[in-house]
Amino acid sequence: MTDTLPPQEKVHGLMVNADLSTGPFYIDGMDTTPKLFRKRCHDLGQRTALREKTFGIWRSHSWDEYFTRAKHLGLGLVSLGLKRGEVVSILSEDNKEWMYTDMGVQCVGGICSGVYTTDSAAQLEYLVNNSNSRFLLVENDEQLDKFLQVREQMPDLVKIIVIDSEGLHGFSDPQVIFIDELYKIGAAYDAANPQAFDASIDATKPEDTAILVYTSGTTGKPKGAMISHGNLMFSVSAGLRDAPVFDTDNQLCFLPLCHILERVFSVNTPIAAASTINFAESPETIFDNLQEVSPQTFVAVPRLWEKIYSQVAISIGDATGLQKWAYAKALKAGAARAECLADGKPLPFGTNLAYRFWNIALLQNLRRMIGMDRLRRGGSGAAPISPDLLKWYQSIGVPVLEGYGMTESSGVISLNSEEANKVGTVGPALPGAQLRISSEGEVQYKAGNVFQGYWKNPEKTAETITEDGWLRTGDVGTLDNQGFLTITGRLKDIIITAGGKNITPAEIENKLKFSPYISDVVVIGDKRKFLTCLVMIDQENVEKFAQDRRVPFSNYASLCAAQEVQDLIRETIEDVNKDFARVEQIKDFRLINILLTADDDELTPTMKLKRSFVETKHSELISQMY
Repeated sequence: MTDTLPPQEKVHGLMVNADLSTGPFYIDGMDTTPKLFRKRCHDLGQRTALREKTFGIWRSHSWDEYFTRAKHLGLGLVSLGLKRGEVVSILSEDNKEWMYTDMGVQCVGGICSGVYTTDSAAQLEYLVNNSNSRFLLVENDEQLDKFLQVREQMPDLVKIIVIDSEGLHGFSDPQVIFIDELYKIGAAYDAANPQAFDASIDATKPEDTAILVYTSGTTGKPKGAMISHGNLMFSVSAGLRDAPVFDTDNQLCFLPLCHILERVFSVNTPIAAASTINFAESPETIFDNLQEVSPQTFVAVPRLWEKIYSQVAISIGDATGLQKWAYAKALKAGAARAECLADGKPLPFGTNLAYRFWNIALLQNLRRMIGMDRLRRGGSGAAPISPDLLKWYQSIGVPVLEGYGMTESSGVISLNSEEANKVGTVGPALPGAQLRISSEGEVQYKAGNVFQGYWKNPEKTAETITEDGWLRTGDVGTLDNQGFLTITGRLKDIIITAGGKNITPAEIENKLKFSPYISDVVVIGDKRKFLTCLVMIDQENVEKFAQDRRVPFSNYASLCAAQEVQDLIRETIEDVNKDFARVEQIKDFRLINILLTADDDELTPTMKLKRSFVETKHSELISQMY
């Protein structure tokens, strides 16, 4: 094999292609994730690969166990009839079994497709049927119920495998088995066919589809993006150059593994880097788990970075006068240091001395409090993040670097690095990748991680790829003379006011979301005389604001209706308006007085507001403002 490899070079301890402009892409001599997975498991053996909490205690699971479980699960499905190129769907929160399934299915030549646990039974039916899934793994009785509601509409499913049997004692159904039984079926198949698993891994090719990732479906039905082994190997190879992960690193997995960002960061990257993945217990425990794990590298969506900042801001609001003074001084010293580093200037003696003092006196304790005392690199992606927020993190000594990508680019397009970081941009294109801006201002991309197309949807695939082979991102942006990309908004989100002014709402929305009292916001104004917005408040912080001021409220709706809360949001909007031209200023607002969750149509599973759904569902609120 080594004779046929393209020229390789060592990057952060890994041997990868010296030139990423053409494939196939190798990591340590392997050209698919299953081959690399087998190598890592055999080389690392009893070293910890995964950690998961059981009854409140972190328990370790080795690379040997990872491999054995994946093998028995994959071969168990083969024994039950899974063929190469067929799809297996997973309906579960993040856990070790999700990864065992992902790798087990890929190793036997299958395709893995994730389903969000917030999806309804009807959505599950659509995703299973659209993907032609042959098998479905569900986490527990709650998720099994969704299948049972629509089983008659999913005739192609062979078996349903349940991970957690609690609550299902005595349950019996000929189509349903538990995961322990599947492991036994796979172990028996392995004993009878000892070469089968290795042969299946050897047969995987870079051009084979590895995973299906369904888009959120904000416009029409979700589409299944086909992502190949080669696509994933490129994303990891290129991404690790600018965002290195080491074998001593701990990572925290908390975003749904259905999402391409978490899939690449928590499945593929740790296999390449030999790092350790820790599973958050639930989205509600993420802050506790961050403190417990204190990861060296951590990637999150802007909403989480905003929430951490909000918690600190509210805590400082409750502090004594002396503590507030110390925090302001520490933040000023951190900001001065961060500014020098960003400009590539040497640190003046006084700036360095002030930062070192305040780091010991306050900032290191603050980082420990938020679980980031060991953080070498934080990453933000999946949505725009406020530059003010990034500067705040830099000031407290937490390097959060923004990147950019999408499902159709296998998760990543561009990255800021510690060596080359421009706040407000999403960095330059990955090594071996190309970016261009179309005449409409659309960002277009070409690289080895551009997806294979949409499953059973050649028409939508053709719409997404230009005639000369570039990926249409649907985002509007600019490239500076150093190749740094700035995303200014979505092409379809551009607001054209009645006066003919083109406005991209993302910058205004990000400024507003920097407030600890605002969770999300949608700017309105297309074909209208002026801009308005719909606001989703941060429940926890606004409740505390109200309690501190003895503002009466009985529920979320009454909290939103309170005059003091209305005044608080109005003041925030007026402050932000000062940063914008008159035509870009918000003239009126309404609060969405229903507490939204990922189960609601208005929110994506990664807690982003869907503009089109919000505008349709809350059209009455919008009409009130005009």
